[in-house]
Amino acid sequence: MSFEFFIGRRYLMAKQKQTFISLITFLSVAGITVGVMALIVVIAVMSGAETEFRSRILGVESHIVLMQRGSPFNNYRKIIKDVEKVHGVKNASPFVYTQIMLRSSSRVSGAVLRGIDPDAKGIEIKDINDISLKQRLKKNNLKDSSFNLPEIILGKELATNLGVMEGDTVYIISPKGMISPIGHVPAMKRFKIVGLFQSGFYEYDNSLVYINLSDAQKIMRLEDSITGIGVRVDNIYDANKIADNIVSSLESRHEKRYFFARDWMEMNKNLFSALKLEKKAMFIILTLIVLVAAFNIASTLIMMVMEKTKDIAILKAMGATDKSIRKIFIFKGMIIGAAGTFFGMCSGFILCTLLKYYKFIELPGDVYYFTTLPVRLEFFDVLIIVSATLLICLLSSIYPASQAARLNPVEAIRYG
Repeated sequence: MSFEFFIGRRYLMAKQKQTFISLITFLSVAGITVGVMALIVVIAVMSGAETEFRSRILGVESHIVLMQRGSPFNNYRKIIKDVEKVHGVKNASPFVYTQIMLRSSSRVSGAVLRGIDPDAKGIEIKDINDISLKQRLKKNNLKDSSFNLPEIILGKELATNLGVMEGDTVYIISPKGMISPIGHVPAMKRFKIVGLFQSGFYEYDNSLVYINLSDAQKIMRLEDSITGIGVRVDNIYDANKIADNIVSSLESRHEKRYFFARDWMEMNKNLFSALKLEKKAMFIILTLIVLVAAFNIASTLIMMVMEKTKDIAILKAMGATDKSIRKIFIFKGMIIGAAGTFFGMCSGFILCTLLKYYKFIELPGDVYYFTTLPVRLEFFDVLIIVSATLLICLLSSIYPASQAARLNPVEAIRYG
């Protein structure tokens, strides 16, 4: 055991002459504990929200959306084969995407129509009972017959707004209609609801509908063309680079055709940028709690230097260097900070575990997108919080320790 460590431990464990110093020491530890606990819980919730958004968005959206400038895709089957040859691409599937109106027997609502190929890989639609729905989209012809209606899958919230349920029928009103003597008349076709899905993301559940690709092509009068191609990749964080490679590969093989691709990060850039900004802002704001506790550490050490003036003078007279005296008080400040950090980490982990496994905080899904607080503890976040806290505690100990090191032993013994 070093000399500095031994003296610092004695100062820390010995009963103080002034009870006020012990009280401030306790408040310093408590302040660090509360600050670290708040930081861990809030940052874990922010990380959980980011992860939750990402998983729910990628559960509905493709990793990359490939489109052609100026016109819909034709001969898309050949293009899909070329896309799947690009390194890093898992699979590709065609889709038709447009805005429509839905009409039930009593209500009307706007919606986003997505026509998909049920046999394509990489597409999965889960209903409210977590059962796959995509195979329910059969390749029926568009007939206004109650015995052979084309099929549609609605988001749960959209179905609630329309006042319909599984087994009912709705009308799709498409802008691709016909010209009549009274002007443009939108097309209207009847569909049977074969399932309701719940992605957990309110925006999708309140606006998105799925139908078979062939039905969507007929409604939009696309013949054998599509709106775009959805691409899923092996590594979602390489989506931007893979999207560039796809465009380069296609333009070299299909001249006079202009393609563009958008990855999931680009399509949701505003959302994830806002989450990162909020995470940084909350870290800075909650660090102020630790700063207040750090001022308490500095106050504790300053008063201890004043109380131990004679002891410091005797140590210096016996040969202790300024560096050794500085180490003694920095050691005590760091022990206070480390104790608060440890208790804060334990409290934060316990609270995060309770929030994760016991959903006792409920949120309105139409406001916050999810109904419970998402919690995700990440090692790097905890490391940053602990490192920042210990650094603040170290900086708060430097000034009192320097004041103790500069103490003149002769003056201290004479007037102490």
